[in-house]
Order: sequence, then structure tokens, then C-alpha cells
Amino acid sequence: MDKSSALDYINQMFPTEASLSGVEPLMQKIHGEIRRVDASILSAVRQQSNSGTKAKEDLADATRAVEELSYKIQEIKSKAEQSEAMVQEICRDIKKLDFAKKNITTTITALHRLTMLVSAVEQLQVMASKRQYKEAAAQLEAVNQLCNHFEAYRDVPKITELREKLNNIKQILKSHVFSDFSSLGTGKETEETNLLQQLSDSCLVVNALEPSVREELVNNFCSRELTSYEQIFEGAELAKLDKTERRYAWIKRRIRTNEEIWKIFPASWHVPYRLCIQFCKKTRKQVESILVNMKEKPEVATLLLALQRTVEFEVELEKKFGGDVPTRDIGDDIEEIGTWENNSQNISKIRKKYEKKFAASQESGENEKTGNKDLSVPGAGFNFRGIISSCFEPHLTPYIELEEKTLMEHLEKVVQEETWDVEDGSQNNVLSSSTQLFSDIKKSLKRCSILSKNQTLFNLFKVFQRVLKAYATKLFLKLPKGGTGIVAAATGMDGQIKVSDRDERVICYIVNSAEYCHKTSGELAEKVSENIDPHYADGVDMSEVQDEFSAVITKSLVTLVLGIETKFDTEMAAMTRVPWGTLDSVGDQSGYVNGINTILSGSMPVLGNLLTPVYFQFFLDKLASSLGPRFYANIFRCKQLSETGAQQMLLDTQAMKTILLEIPSLARQTSTAASYSKFVSREMSRAEALLKVILSPIDSVADTYRALFPEGTPMEFQRILELKGLKKADQQSILDDFNKHGPGFTQPSVAAAMPQPVPTPPAPSMAISNQATAAGFIANSEDVLTRAAALGRGAASTGFKKFIALTEAAKDRKDGPLRRLFNA
Repeated sequence: MDKSSALDYINQMFPTEASLSGVEPLMQKIHGEIRRVDASILSAVRQQSNSGTKAKEDLADATRAVEELSYKIQEIKSKAEQSEAMVQEICRDIKKLDFAKKNITTTITALHRLTMLVSAVEQLQVMASKRQYKEAAAQLEAVNQLCNHFEAYRDVPKITELREKLNNIKQILKSHVFSDFSSLGTGKETEETNLLQQLSDSCLVVNALEPSVREELVNNFCSRELTSYEQIFEGAELAKLDKTERRYAWIKRRIRTNEEIWKIFPASWHVPYRLCIQFCKKTRKQVESILVNMKEKPEVATLLLALQRTVEFEVELEKKFGGDVPTRDIGDDIEEIGTWENNSQNISKIRKKYEKKFAASQESGENEKTGNKDLSVPGAGFNFRGIISSCFEPHLTPYIELEEKTLMEHLEKVVQEETWDVEDGSQNNVLSSSTQLFSDIKKSLKRCSILSKNQTLFNLFKVFQRVLKAYATKLFLKLPKGGTGIVAAATGMDGQIKVSDRDERVICYIVNSAEYCHKTSGELAEKVSENIDPHYADGVDMSEVQDEFSAVITKSLVTLVLGIETKFDTEMAAMTRVPWGTLDSVGDQSGYVNGINTILSGSMPVLGNLLTPVYFQFFLDKLASSLGPRFYANIFRCKQLSETGAQQMLLDTQAMKTILLEIPSLARQTSTAASYSKFVSREMSRAEALLKVILSPIDSVADTYRALFPEGTPMEFQRILELKGLKKADQQSILDDFNKHGPGFTQPSVAAAMPQPVPTPPAPSMAISNQATAAGFIANSEDVLTRAAALGRGAASTGFKKFIALTEAAKDRKDGPLRRLFNA
């Protein structure tokens, strides 16, 4: 404790003078504690002193014990060495005797085997001279085993002599066997009853000889069998393409006739299999020579018949010698192209299809793991498919030309016979010509897939592309056309398309048929790429054909919108003839609104029933984007509007909005109602805003116009003032005030570009002057295209999707050329 702490402690113990009486007892207590601590320290010092002495004694005892143990170990080691020396001395003579016994035993065994080898070679020589093949085969096996024991003694003269003698005997056996087999097939086997048995025994000798002897014998036999084949079919009479079938009949008859005789060959030799391989190679060479040397193009029927028989023969060989190799039948796959099924059926079929593929891939993987690729064994790697038929590939151009001609003729026929109508109750509303066309294509594909899966199939696929493009052109030409010529362009009739109710249905059928062809052509390309040789698979692409049908769909929907829009011309003209400036009261909706409602009520249920939701949604969007701005522009075509007239027109505008909003329910296409309703409300809100500006008081009309049309222009504002009935002098002060504050946006609007109202029927809907079109396009093309690319990125792989992406990007614009797309 430091000094201050000690003082604090004392003051705490003795805070008062009276407490000093306890100092003496405290001092005694402290002295007692000091004495106790000193005693404890002394006892610990003594104990430590005693422990050190005992530790030294224990260390000395341990050192002595270690020294004594080391001495005993050395003594034991010395005695062990002495014992080992004694044992070696005792066993030295026994080891010598053991080596001597082993050498004597080896010598006796070698001499015994040598005697056996000499005797066996002598016996084999006698058997070879007497053609005792069965006994010689067994004897040869024994001699070969005995020779294996003398591999280490090859340099011994006697062994060398015996090996040379054995090789000579083998040559004698080989010459005898080959000589006897030369008589096979000459008719001697029927005269000499024991010849077949003798040849069967000789096969045992061949198995005992080197494998090369067996290969040479089988090759010689196959060549000798095919000698007569070459002589027969190289002659002028049979060396023709139409005689190809007789070649295969010859080899099948030869195999069938000699089946019993050829049983003399061991099954492991696979003689018929080897014979067929050589036959196919020779046949391919001869057929290829015939095709190359033909002076004129062969008849397609003859060419296809020869190819068909060749493929059938290859399939037959594959089944006979292919073992368990699975063969794929693509007929079912081709039949699936273009089928209309429900989702559950599709899912079930897809599951079964891929389960089958997975099982086949596992089986082929297990076969590859075996590593057995010996072509002499059936099913072990040699493929008969295409061994002969592939030589036809360069010469099948006439067949492809005939297929193209046939498909084109069928296309013309089905289009001419097309009624352009669909039976009631049809689920897909597709024209019969499209399904018949793909039926013809599937038949053609099935025929070709049987004959070839290489260049010919690829060329046929190109034919399919041309045929489908021709059909897309015919669908395109069937669409109703607008006015043409100088007069139509001068009067504005070139953008009008008059369509009847039947025309509307036909357009819907064309849309559905084009979509069916778009989908089915993709499935066709997929099936062809799965079955064609992988070398050609990358070139199998239907994107150009699909773009053609996408263009047909786009043009059809545009035509449909223009047709409906043309029906509105009379009602729009009637709207401009209403005396809006002299109306004295607001009543029910006007007659032109009822006319538009009648047109939509008659067309929309039919269109909604025939078009799919995707295309009906597209049609509705384009119709709303057309009718909304057209109604807005048509207001400027009217003459002066009184306040009552403006209120009546506002009522008509709201009625038009209600009519447009009811179209989805009218057509029973409610799935698209939400987005469509928002779109219609946005399009019609401009007309409502315009009428609200017209209804506003004179002193606040400029402020109202700026608030509701921040992009408005002075020209459009001046036209609004004219609609309100203001004179030129009264307009000027309001225009000066408007120009003083300035509009928010200076791009020319649609209304500004519209001509002055005339009593005659208006020009085509949503017409734009060349100047406004150019200005709008130049000012905003980059922005629109950028937004269109963003909408279409990753999805605009076809023309129709690109078109949708571009037009969707233009939805948010209030003006610009893309909003007038259907007048182009």
C-alpha cells in the first residue's frame, strides 16, 4: 500500500480518539500473523532441501540400472551372432543338396517334355501326310503348348531344329487345307460324301494355326465365290441399272442354297457376314461405274427403284447381321409434324419420346464401353446402311426435280380447289390447302428419308423451302387490294380497301393458315435436322420461310384494319356534315356513332371467334390507334361548333369510347381487356381534351389549351379558335397572347397538317402531308427505333415480332409517322 492508502486505512480503523484503545490488540494480532508466516516459510525451505538430496540419489540409481541393461543387451547380441554362425555352418551342405535336387528335377522335366515334343512332331508329320485333320488339330494344340515351354531354349540347336521341322509341317497342313477347299463349290462335295466332313475337320486345323491363316482362307473363299458374280454382272446384258435387283437376288439365293454346306465353317468365322461385306463393296464399285458411264440421265422411276431395292437389301443385311443394334423408324416422327393436339396429349407424347431416346442412348453407351470394334464380328462396328446406296447420292438430281415439280403442281391444284372457307365446328380455322400442302410435304419427306439422309435429303429440304415460299406468295396475293393508279393516288383512294363480311373471314383464315405454316415449318426443320446427316444439320433452317409467313400475317392484319377503317368513311363524312354550329339542344348520341357501333357489332364477334387472342389483341390495338387519331383529326374537318354542338360532340366522343371499350366483351376476348382499355382511354382522351378546350371561355381558352396540350402548336390553336366561331380580328389578340407565352412543343401536329374542311367526303383516314411526315420521321426516328429495338430485343426473330416491336414502341407517341402506319 502507498502512503496515502495506509493513512486512509488507519483513519478508517481509528476514526475517533476513543477508538485508539484498540491499537494494542491490533498490534498483537499483526505480530502473531507475522510469526505464523515466518514459520511457514521456514518449513517450506527445509522440505525443499530434503527433496533435492533424494532426487540426486534417485538419478544415481537410474544411471546404474541403464548401464547394467546395456551390458546385458550386448551380451545377448554376441550370443545371437554365435548361434547364427553355428546354424549356417550346419545348413551349408543341406543348401547345396537342395540346389542340386532342383536342377536335376528341371532337367528330368525338360528331357521328358523334349521326348514328348519329338514324338508329337513325328506323329504330327505322319498325320499331316495322311490328311488326318481332326487328329492333327488336337496334336497341333499339344505341340504348340509344348513349344511354349522351350521358349527360353530357342538358341539350343536341337530346339531350333524341332521348331523348323514344326513350321514345315504347318506349311504342309496349310497347303493341304487350301488344296482341299479349292474343290468346295465345284460339285465334288456331292460326289465325295466324306469331303464335307474332311473340310469341317480341316477348319479345326486352321483354328490351331496362326490367325492370319484363317483370314487368308476366308478371303480366298469369298473371292472365289464372288468370281462368278463379277463375270455375270459385268457383262453388257446385266450391267444395267434396271438389273440391280437381280444382283441382290443372286447373293441371297447363293446364301440360301449353300447354307447347309457352309455349316462346315465354325460359327465364330462369320463366313456369310464376311462374304456379304465383300459382295457389297464389289457391287458398289460396279453400280457406281454404271451410273458414271451412263450417256443420258436415267429415268427417275428406274433410278428410284434401283435405290429402293438397294436400301431394302442394306436394311435386310443390317437386321440379319446387325445383332441387337436398334434401328430408328422416323415415320412416326414425320407424322407428328403439323398435328393439332391438346396440351396433355403433347406432354404425354413428348415424355414417351424422350424416354425412348434416353433408353437408346444408354444402350449405345453400354455398347461403346465394351470396346469390341472387330469388324469381322457382326454388329460390332460395321454398318451396312449406305454401303451401296451412298453411291446414288450424286445422281439423284432428277428425283429432286421430279419431287419439286410434283409439289408445285399439287400446290397449284389445292390453291385452285380452295374454297377459302372453313367448315363450321373446325377447331383451328385453317384453310384446307395449308394442311394438304404439309400432307404432301410429309409424304415426300418420308419417301426421301427411306432412300437418303445426306445431300439428297438436304436438297429436298431446299425444295420444301421454295414450295412454302410459293404458298406464302399465293396467300399474300389473295388479300383484298386497295385502289391503284394515278386516279386513285390523286383522289386518296389508294389507301382504302373495301372488304365484305366474307373478305373479313377469308383474311382471318389466311392469318390462321399463315400461323399454322409458320409453326409447322419450324417443326419440319426440326425433324429434318434430327434425321439428316450431322454434316448437313447446320444448314437446315426455316427462318426465311417463317419470315415470309410472318409478313403474310402482318399484311393480313393491316389489310383487315384498313378494311374496317374504310367502312367508317361514310360515318366520318356524316360527322362533318352535321350542323354543329346551329344545334339548339344536346340529345342522344348522333347517327354516325350508331353507324360505327353497327359496323363494329357486325364484325367484331366474327373476328374475335376466328382470330387467336394474340392477333386479335394486335388488331384491336391497331384499330384503336387508327380510329382514335382519326376521330380527333375529323373534328378539325367540321365547320363551326357552337357550345351546344361541342357538348353534343363530347357526348358522342364518350359514346365512341364506350363502344371501343366494349369490343373485347363483344368478341368474347376478355383476356386482353385490361391493356386494351388503358390504350383506348389514352387515345380517346385527346379528343375529349380538344372538345373541353373548345367549350372553355374565350378569356381562358389559351391557358386551357396549354394545360391540356403542352405539345400544341399555334396553327392548331388557330384552328380551334376558328371552330369556336371567332372572326379573324378577334383571333389575333388571343393568338398574340398565346405566342407571347409560347407553346411547350413546336413539332407540327396532325391537326395542323390537315387540310381545311371541304363539303366533299374527306381524304383517306389519318392523312398526313409530306412535310409533316418528313419532319416527324427525321425528328424522332432514332428515338422510335431505339425503343423498338429495346422492346424487340431477344424476341424479334421473325418479321411479325419485329413489326409488333416497332409499332408497340410507337404507342406512347402522340404523333409521328409510325402512328399513321396503316396509311403507308
